[in-house]
Amino acid sequence: MEDIIHNVGHSNPQPPNLGGLNEIQDEIIEEFSAFDDWMDKYQLLIDLGNEQEPLDNQYKTESNLIDGCQSRVWLVADYEDGIIRFKAESDALIVKGIVTLLIRVLSGHTPKEILDADLYFIDRIGLKEHLSPTRSNGLLAMVKQMRMYALAFSTK
Repeated sequence: MEDIIHNVGHSNPQPPNLGGLNEIQDEIIEEFSAFDDWMDKYQLLIDLGNEQEPLDNQYKTESNLIDGCQSRVWLVADYEDGIIRFKAESDALIVKGIVTLLIRVLSGHTPKEILDADLYFIDRIGLKEHLSPTRSNGLLAMVKQMRMYALAFSTK
């Protein structure tokens, strides 16, 4: 486990999430509720992914790839002052949007908050039911990997 935990440096520190996990999830639910058509929601996911800062190439390594994703998804975590910050990138547009949502909710929180989080926004925005089985598995793999980082950092 130790070899997949990286300190991603401080060149672009993310601001701390000001709201709690549930407030952030509620914001996401509200953003997605503005659209009835799933094509518009997919476009929102793509737009969110495109706004995500690209992951530095040095972190696009085999050890940072998430197992269980059909597309390539790299995830790194930085732990400082009791807070975990995630950075990620994917080579698939919709998947990049999904991981961007997960980072928005989970990054900037303590390991305990991440481990205890009920990620209800995934069901509420209809994400699970509108993803292919392989993308659903990938979503679960991303959440699992983020929780594995939280578990590893909680022992430090």
